Amino acid sequence: MAVNKVSSATKQTSYHAKLAKHRGLAMLVVMTGVLITAIDTTIVVLALPEIEKGLKVGLSSIIWIVIGYLLVITLLATQVGRLGDMFGRVKMYEVGFLLFVLGSLACALAWNEQSIILFRIIQAIGGAFVSANSGAIIAGLYPKHERGKAYGYNAVGWSLGAVLGIVIGGIIVTYVSWRWIFGINVPIGLAALAIALKVLHQKADKVSHRLDPLGMILLGVGIFGVLWSVTRLATSSLDKVILGYLVGGIILLIAFYFIERRQKEPMLHLSLFKIPTMTPTLLAALFQGLANFAVLFLVIMYLQGPRGLSPIHASLLLVPGYVIGSVIGPFAGRLADRKGPIIPATAGLAVQVVALLIYAQLSLTTGLWVVVIASIINGIGSSSFFPANNSAVMKASPPEMFGISSGMLRTFSNIGMVFSFSTAILVASRSISKHLAFAIFVGTTNLRGHLASVFTNGLHMAFYVSMAFMLLAAVLSAVREKRLPLIRSTG
Repeated sequence: MAVNKVSSATKQTSYHAKLAKHRGLAMLVVMTGVLITAIDTTIVVLALPEIEKGLKVGLSSIIWIVIGYLLVITLLATQVGRLGDMFGRVKMYEVGFLLFVLGSLACALAWNEQSIILFRIIQAIGGAFVSANSGAIIAGLYPKHERGKAYGYNAVGWSLGAVLGIVIGGIIVTYVSWRWIFGINVPIGLAALAIALKVLHQKADKVSHRLDPLGMILLGVGIFGVLWSVTRLATSSLDKVILGYLVGGIILLIAFYFIERRQKEPMLHLSLFKIPTMTPTLLAALFQGLANFAVLFLVIMYLQGPRGLSPIHASLLLVPGYVIGSVIGPFAGRLADRKGPIIPATAGLAVQVVALLIYAQLSLTTGLWVVVIASIINGIGSSSFFPANNSAVMKASPPEMFGISSGMLRTFSNIGMVFSFSTAILVASRSISKHLAFAIFVGTTNLRGHLASVFTNGLHMAFYVSMAFMLLAAVLSAVREKRLPLIRSTG
């Protein structure tokens, strides 16, 4: 017994010595993973018109290049987070990096509609491994009192990635070829993977777990049924097929809940919801994603539709918000370390409500500088919220469940993002046809005259709906330290 204790202590000492030596480089690797996945979010939006023409993709299918990617990450986040806890978060993170690079290369070589969507799924699988395990790796690299600062630097990676996606993406799509928006990920990803193999080290002691295949199937298929049906509603009217997916998904999720309660090694530890701060923190992430991700779609639709801007010119107006946000992130993270997550997270959400209110006043004659100001306010708010909220989840999580907790945070946020897109299109199509709304977003058409005015007024309601979701997120963030009745009832 004494020998085992000495051996364990020696391993721990060796592990922390490696952390102290390579922590800066390790954080840089994690930031790079976030950066290239962020690049891929904004850069693909700009390339949709060229991909549509180059591969002859139907207008109703082109958006699945974006949504399919988000759906896969949403479905896999908790599962691959679990695998990280079982087999090593660093190992799963590196596997994800490799899959993402291979998926990017395949996307660059795609030859038709089916191939580009399939390869985006492969890319998304890698992205899920990266995003679900990166938060857990940061939690392992930094003590609790420094994690807010670390997640602030992670937010910098996301903001810079979004900016690079817009700027570099615009240049590539305009002057080179849309294929290089995926090809550029290959050298960056391989360089980051090489550094990761050198500086990221798995903690010596790992806890043995078993997979829960039944739970994985029920959760994955259940979430897919609900998300697919809601997303399809953005492109077509409710019918028996969509209703069947929706009802079937809900039934599977209910079955998942009752079956998981009886599993010794469940895929999703429902016990996490007994932690007083966990449920409101995860729900705050969901409603913030539901409110904020729609802004990207709605503002671009406003700029490309009624205002007649090209995709690159529309996106460049949002760059200042991402730049300012990248500066704010580390400061907000340090504030969360000193004062706790409630103040910076809730204040950030309140600031985003102000930005949404400004967006809701846009008209056909509003100066474009107003869009820039609103994007800056929104960037300040989101960069204040994310580091604090991410830190709150990982501080509340038991160390042996960092991967699951990080995956759950990614899942809740992504569910909000996917639903956000559907909400934006559904509300926008109240004033014009869904087909025309899609064409505006993709950038293949714009609006003039009375129709432009009607569409702009329709967008106002969408921004007000987003405000309601953001206010709900703020309330959840403010009361996160109170033990909610929902948590008491979870057995």
